[in-house]
Amino acid sequence: MSSSCSKKRKTADEKRLFQDKWENLYFVTQVGDKINCLICLQCISVPKEYNVRRHYDTLHGQQFAALTGTIRKEKVRHLKASFANQRNFFKRVNTASEDSVKVSFVVSEMIAKASRPFTEGQFVKECMIKACEIICPEKKMLFEGISLSANTVASRITESADDVQQQLIAAAKNFEAYSIALDESTGVTDTTYCAVFIRGVDANFNVFEELLDMLPMTGMTNGQDIFQELEACIDRCGLPWDKLVSVATDGAPAMCSQKAGVVGLKDKRNRLSLSGPFAAIHCILHQEALCAKNIQLKEVMDVVVKTVNFIRARGLNHRQFVSFLADLEAEYGELLYHTEVRWLSRGKVLQRFFALRQEIALFMAMKDRDVPELCEPTFLSDLAFLTDVTQHLNALNSELQGSKQLITVMFDRIKSFRCKLTLWAADRWQHGSFLCSKVVRCVDLQRLKDYADMLTRLRDDFEHRFQEFTALEPHFALFATPFTVDVQSVPEEVQMELLDLQCDTILKQKYADVGVPDFYKSVPREKFPILVCRAARILAVWQYIRL
Repeated sequence: MSSSCSKKRKTADEKRLFQDKWENLYFVTQVGDKINCLICLQCISVPKEYNVRRHYDTLHGQQFAALTGTIRKEKVRHLKASFANQRNFFKRVNTASEDSVKVSFVVSEMIAKASRPFTEGQFVKECMIKACEIICPEKKMLFEGISLSANTVASRITESADDVQQQLIAAAKNFEAYSIALDESTGVTDTTYCAVFIRGVDANFNVFEELLDMLPMTGMTNGQDIFQELEACIDRCGLPWDKLVSVATDGAPAMCSQKAGVVGLKDKRNRLSLSGPFAAIHCILHQEALCAKNIQLKEVMDVVVKTVNFIRARGLNHRQFVSFLADLEAEYGELLYHTEVRWLSRGKVLQRFFALRQEIALFMAMKDRDVPELCEPTFLSDLAFLTDVTQHLNALNSELQGSKQLITVMFDRIKSFRCKLTLWAADRWQHGSFLCSKVVRCVDLQRLKDYADMLTRLRDDFEHRFQEFTALEPHFALFATPFTVDVQSVPEEVQMELLDLQCDTILKQKYADVGVPDFYKSVPREKFPILVCRAARILAVWQYIRL
């Protein structure tokens, strides 16, 4: 065919316009870019007057030719209203169907978050139908159309999880820096899983914390196996290795060993950028819990646990103890079990036991199970000391928990607690922060010295375990206090930018107004590229494993 031949004509390119006079002349109306007949509802393919007139004259001309003037306009209005009702009916049906699917997804998400069985979806549906019969019986059919069978709930949860993961992967492609947290655990079916959490920071300094993947481990679960699964996960999600700034682990050899652990194998890749610090971090909460184990006083805990188990493990004893406390109008009406794997358990059990020590002594005497230790000043002093210390440790642990925390703030709290331990050790447990010391006084000066030694060992353990954070302290200072940090103490590559920043009055005022990390959202990236990059890397460091 000759190249000079004209191209095939497209009616959409002719941009024909619908004319309002066609409504009264030919009983048609426009829907989007199409023309529909109001009488037979047919769609007229080519929107030009010749086609419209031919359709009307051929099919409807004789029937409606006698209608003129106001009567014809009224007929057009009536037909348009009927046509609109038909279209709205189908639209309402589609909307109701979409709403039913949406409700199915919402209820399935709630079931998953509450860790409820999938079969409860049908129970929830029955509850909604019963409520609908009372409140709005005319809408019962809408609720009956919601699908919440066990298979449907499982399918909805799977689709939602896949969608969330895809959104996370899409967002991860824009991360300026990110860190990984690994937590290995064995399920009830003896299958070992490695949970991979990710914390990322984008160009606008928005922080994302999510579960990236759950990796089933079928091998020996040594460092090589875990690293291979992690490597495949990171590559599968399209995450660049040069933006990985830290790995948080539980401190196990398979994770931290420099030869065969995940951290050591990662270093062997030699694919990490040298543009900023990289840290292999032992979970900060786990380390705090390990430090807390320094204050044992096993003889005290043995008495407490044995007494609590006697009261709580037998239903009759428990009921009688509750009634006994009610008769005495005691402030606390319950004892708590001690669970070793719960990091805050010991402090809560000791606090409740110490508060009820007199009532417990009376009740145990009534049961002919005297606890003579509860009358000994030394034991009561040890109990008070242990209660005090664990309360402070629990308070520190609670402060360190929470999402999207700054590692600089968390390390400041660790340093503050170390300083408090030094003060308490010097004061020989006479400081006002120890509330129980106001109730029980120990006259044995040697015992007071023992308490001071325990506090000193606890402080030393904090200093030893958090050495990896101490090594990162210069980077923390540059991130948290850029206007007061000594320029000579930072790397040469960032000194010029830091001087410009410290002399910028507007940015200094912005820092005073909003603080870290919102301040870095206002720092011009083109003027301070190295500072902004380092800030993103510090902000992305994950401090602990989410449990």
